[in-house]
Amino acid sequence: MTDLGETDRTAEQAKKSKKVVTRLWQLSRFVAPYRWRVVGALIALIFAAGATLMIGQAIRLLLDKGFSAGSTSLEPYFIGLMGVVAVLAFATFGRYYLVSWIGERVISDIRKAVFNHVLTLNPAFFEITRTGEVLSRLTTDTTLIQTVIGSSISVALRNFLLFLGGLALLIYTSPALAGMVLIVVPFVLVPIIVFGRMVRKLSRTNQDSIAAVSARADETLRAIQTSQAYTHEAHDRVQFGEAVELSFRIAIKRIQARAWLTALVILLIFGAIDFVLWSGATAVVDGSMSAGTLASFVFYAVVVAGSMGSLSEVWGDLQRAAGASERLLEILAEVPTVKVAENPLPIGDSVTRNIKFDAVSFHYPSRPDTAALNGIDLEVAKGETIALVGPSGAGKTTMFQLLLRFYDPQSGKITIDGVNIADVDPTRLRALMGLVPQDAVIFADTAMENIRYGRPEASDAEVRAAADAAVATEFIEAMPEGFHTEFGERGVKLSGGQKQRIAIARAILRDPDILLLDEATSALDAESERMVQIALEHLMQNRTTLVIAHRLATVLNADRIIVLEHGRIVTQGTHDELMKEGGLYAKLAKLQFDTGRDALSA
Repeated sequence: MTDLGETDRTAEQAKKSKKVVTRLWQLSRFVAPYRWRVVGALIALIFAAGATLMIGQAIRLLLDKGFSAGSTSLEPYFIGLMGVVAVLAFATFGRYYLVSWIGERVISDIRKAVFNHVLTLNPAFFEITRTGEVLSRLTTDTTLIQTVIGSSISVALRNFLLFLGGLALLIYTSPALAGMVLIVVPFVLVPIIVFGRMVRKLSRTNQDSIAAVSARADETLRAIQTSQAYTHEAHDRVQFGEAVELSFRIAIKRIQARAWLTALVILLIFGAIDFVLWSGATAVVDGSMSAGTLASFVFYAVVVAGSMGSLSEVWGDLQRAAGASERLLEILAEVPTVKVAENPLPIGDSVTRNIKFDAVSFHYPSRPDTAALNGIDLEVAKGETIALVGPSGAGKTTMFQLLLRFYDPQSGKITIDGVNIADVDPTRLRALMGLVPQDAVIFADTAMENIRYGRPEASDAEVRAAADAAVATEFIEAMPEGFHTEFGERGVKLSGGQKQRIAIARAILRDPDILLLDEATSALDAESERMVQIALEHLMQNRTTLVIAHRLATVLNADRIIVLEHGRIVTQGTHDELMKEGGLYAKLAKLQFDTGRDALSA
């Protein structure tokens, strides 16, 4: 049984090693566009390795010929040695510059490819993957790969050439002494393989732990006000400290494995060199070997030993990069859950007839056993304003997300003017819509650019007009630099109501045909709400509007109120009709009027 278990583990390790090599090779597609620079770097590398090996021959000639009896001049030998060194210097410059350029260029391309791909992924991906982990892969993992592409691979190739060339010249110089060196090679390869596997496994675990640290910090800092308001700092420090310490312990294990690898290689190789030196010195004393031959042999032995030692360290870098590349390629392999049709159907620039939900049912990927929507049938006519009302979890926000095609329903369909939105390019579909979320998203940029986010090509005058319509100009102009004032990360300089007005201005600038309002006035004071409501009513004219209602005042202005509960439409009608009907809507409305609480909050 033990033998079978060991065989299975060996087979599994071989399978993993093959997988790692395959994934590392997949990164070559990022190198391919720069193949001619790669060729130039390889040529420079070959010249540098060749020049290094020629130094040994120059030393032999200098000692055996230049210092031999009857030699009249040493200059030619020193000039020759200097010429070899000059070739080495310029070839090394070319290799270093080209390889470093390739490393920087390729890693920039990888970062852009990963970021661009992440932007295509749907919210389902972020239900199970934390933002901090994605950021860790974009930064820490790509840095490790940059080390390999921009340095380690070049160093590995150079040392491999030096090892092969040095070994060949060792045999040429003294076959007997070379045989002694070769005896130790198998003993060097064993620790490289054994500890190399250990380093690769620990490197992947270490990168995961670093990502966990990054995710923990990102999550805490994004909620710093909540953390401080609940005096949760001490607990946050403990949790972050535990994550950091775990990462540290894993890193130490990896460092120990790599340190043992390097130490064993040095001990074995330089132990062999010591023995060879003793044998060679004895041969020189006996007169069976010249001093120049021994000197060149020692030089090549040091070159071979150094290249082997360097290869062992580079192997460790490759193991770490293998783990990092796996994590990056995992993201690049993620397939968007919302598919873009090979031949997308065209869709107009506006709604001409209606938006229709036809028997739509949907389960979130993270909650497959709970229906967020269950058999929704709803038709919204062109220009109609619909208010979605219901308790938390009723499915109001889910309807927005399906209409925006962040997800596709498991059954049923949503159509716009009879066209199934599942057959439309999501980008083209979303161009019809303007979204104002309840929690306004503000970027760390100026007021001008935050509003212009709604339509990047808009002029400054159009941005100001949108700010006027959203009653935002007054507080923007009161800031130190007016429309060029930086709002800070997540709009830290703004109040809740100000953030909301910026979001409304963004939607007004976009001038969409379909408005999706998650109670756009919920964070405003009474006066601002009244003015913004006027602006919104003007904007909503001749547009199809869906509003998630958090305030009763909003539903009074709607053409129709849709009452949701447990993912189903339980009733619909005007405010007066639903109040007469009684039921859930009347209960929610009565709670609001009687207690002043926002009972319609989602």
